[in-house]
Amino acid sequence: MTETDSDGAGSGRPSNYRHPGSHEADLRRVGANPDFWYPVALSGDVRGGRVCATAFAGERIALYRGASGGVYALEDRCAHRQVPLSMGVVQGETLRCCYHAWAYRGDGRISQIPYLSKGDARPPRGVRGYPVREAYGLVFVFPGDPEKAAVTALPELPAFGSPKYRTMAFSRTVRCHYSFMHENLLDMNHQFLHRGVVGRLHPELLEYRTDARSVEATYLFTHAGGKRNRSAGLLASQGIGGSASRDVMTIRTAYPYQTLDLVPENADHPAFCLWAAYVPEDAEQRTCHAYGLLMIQKPRVPGALHLVWPFIRRFTERVFAEDRMAVEAEQRAWEEQGEDRNHEVFPLILDLREVLRANGVPLTPGGAADTTALDPTASDDRTGPAPGHSASPAGPGRSCP
Repeated sequence: MTETDSDGAGSGRPSNYRHPGSHEADLRRVGANPDFWYPVALSGDVRGGRVCATAFAGERIALYRGASGGVYALEDRCAHRQVPLSMGVVQGETLRCCYHAWAYRGDGRISQIPYLSKGDARPPRGVRGYPVREAYGLVFVFPGDPEKAAVTALPELPAFGSPKYRTMAFSRTVRCHYSFMHENLLDMNHQFLHRGVVGRLHPELLEYRTDARSVEATYLFTHAGGKRNRSAGLLASQGIGGSASRDVMTIRTAYPYQTLDLVPENADHPAFCLWAAYVPEDAEQRTCHAYGLLMIQKPRVPGALHLVWPFIRRFTERVFAEDRMAVEAEQRAWEEQGEDRNHEVFPLILDLREVLRANGVPLTPGGAADTTALDPTASDDRTGPAPGHSASPAGPGRSCP
């Protein structure tokens, strides 16, 4: 049942409706908090002896894998003439600039300037080195305060290493602010968008919970008719070991990551689990790179998942393409209007926006994140029942395969 304002009979607005133009900060001008581990490449794309150009929020980063197999992340510019180090050459554990052959260690310090004598003056340090870790087939960097890296945990993905699941990885650029991606996945009322592949799905919000750093929603999904792509059933373990059923879906934004678990009715374990991160690429954060790990439960029939794997990937790619079309259209509208004019009425998404605002950092007029505005918020746990502008510049490029 939908709540309405006591003085607005017939308006259909929930009691916590926020009108655009209120005093709240425009969420699309809030940057991602850099004090977390962010994926910036697939591990397989950072090959031995090769350099990969990537970025976080306008900061260009060069990744390279040394002879020992470890990955290093350096500011993507040579301290000499500012030529990108991603154009350089890997030699052992060092990265050598392609221009004058200045060599850098994995921490960014200069190890050699080949044409200088021992007594000649040298630059004081070199370039910035980023904390870097590999996990789950991804390369993570810590773009914020390096002293916080050691005490900040990587996300936990228990299904990733489980023999019961097989993982499908995704890596795609999406031309929108990262917040649109969080809203898209958490708000399952957009299933009309996917009617051509999933038929008529009816999502019922059972409950949601929110606190200072997270929002979690639980939906019950039933198929209400229409043609359903066969791969949708395969992904939910129907036809490869299960039967048609209603599904319970739990989606959680635990800043800055997002997860989704789908459990068929009467099942003990999720048919699949999704983990996603949306990494801003340009300084104005109007483009993000979406990394996803889809962990699919193996069926009882050995080898069956291998046979249907291409069909599941094709289905998921099609759904993602439709979502990308929608969120990029939202971003274009924001740029044309110069502000956020959304008339959001879903309390779940209103609470999500508060979480993203509170944990993000304001963007300066030039697009840089203002990290001085970081504000640790106290936990405030709430339970909610189901309620009845010019275009962005191109930004840093990516040269990972």
